[in-house]
Parts: sequence; C-alpha cells; structure tokens
Amino acid sequence: MNKVSENPFKNRNTFDTPLMLVTAVFVTLYLVSNIMAVKVISCFGLFYFDAGTITFPFAYMLGDVITEIWGYRTSKKIILITLLCNIILVGCTWIGVYLPSPDYLATTTEAYNHMFTHVPRIILASLAGFLLGELSNAWIMEKIKVKTQGRWLWLRTISSSMIAYILDTIPFVLIAFAGVVSTHDLMMMIVFQYINKLLIESVLGTPMAYSAIRLIQKYYRKKELTETV
Repeated sequence: MNKVSENPFKNRNTFDTPLMLVTAVFVTLYLVSNIMAVKVISCFGLFYFDAGTITFPFAYMLGDVITEIWGYRTSKKIILITLLCNIILVGCTWIGVYLPSPDYLATTTEAYNHMFTHVPRIILASLAGFLLGELSNAWIMEKIKVKTQGRWLWLRTISSSMIAYILDTIPFVLIAFAGVVSTHDLMMMIVFQYINKLLIESVLGTPMAYSAIRLIQKYYRKKELTETV
C-alpha cells in the first residue's frame, strides 16, 4: 500500500490568532466605511458628513493597536493588504454593474448600479486619504513611542491621529464630493469630519485601544507560560 506523503508544515503553529482577528476587523471596517460613505448625512441642515465617518475612527483605533503591539513594519503590510482588498471590492462590484438582470428586478438593479457606480470614486478618494493618513498615523505613533519610551499610549494615539486625519480627510472629501456638493458644504464637511473623527477616537477609540492591547498582551503572556510549562 502506498503511503500518503505528509505535509511537513502541518504541525507548525504559525497561526497568530490576535493578529489575524485584528487584521480581519481592520480590513472589514475600511470596506464598510467606504460603502457607507456613499450616503451623506445632514446634521440639522448645518453640517454634512458621510456615514462612513461613524465607523472610520474605529479602523484607525485598530491601526493604533497593530502598530503598538506588532510594530510599523507589520502595520504597513496590513495597510497594503487593505489597499488590495479595496481594489478587489471596486473590481467585483463594478463587474456587477454590467451584468444582465431580469426586467422584474429593474428597481433593484437601478439601485445597485446607482450605488456601485459611485463607490469607485469613494474608493479612489479613500485610497488616497488612506495611504496618506494611515501610513503617517502608524509612522508618527511609532516615533512617539520611541521618544516616550513606550509610555502614554493616549498621547501616541491622539497625537498621531490629529495629524493623520488632516492628511486623510482633506483628499478624501475633495476627491469624493467635489462637484457633488457646494464649495461651502465641501469645506464644512472637511471641518466637521475632522472634528468628528478625532472626537470619536478620543472618547471611544482610545479607551477601546487600551482594552484591546491589554487583552492581546494578556493572551500572549498566557500562551508563553503555557508553552514553557
């Protein structure tokens, strides 16, 4: 009887559960934010912002967690993976626009086409802001960590975001909504989105980052103790 050859890598435990989980949620939040960004929300008729502004700061929060625990190099790789996932999203949904559909689903088809013909512009805007903002956020956070010798996580997360949100918000709003809304509303969107993102990250994102980092570090300590026994 012929023996089936064994996979020499099957017993290697290289699956990093926390990193895989954080990466999955990080990528998902960016994809969700880009789709939600198609809808513009009116705040009492005074301010306008895209719906993705609500979820976007939590992606930044996870970016902070990745940089804090796994470092800038890993963060950069995950950012590039997220970039690829966004491009795949655009490609797949764009193909869907041109695929035929039955006449009795004309309303659904029209809604789909209207939604996803606008998404590529949102994605393009997001990618420009994403690369500028997220890469600068990770890089600044890493530099501050070295300067502060690993202390004051809140200072690193908020300070890096203050700069990164400028580099992210301005190109995103200009590319996504120029010509769609008035110049006045465009400027108000930039200001409101910047303030809103920073507030969400400061009030909710940073405490969540603290909790996530503690849980992950606790997981690694427990795993290390288990492996040494």
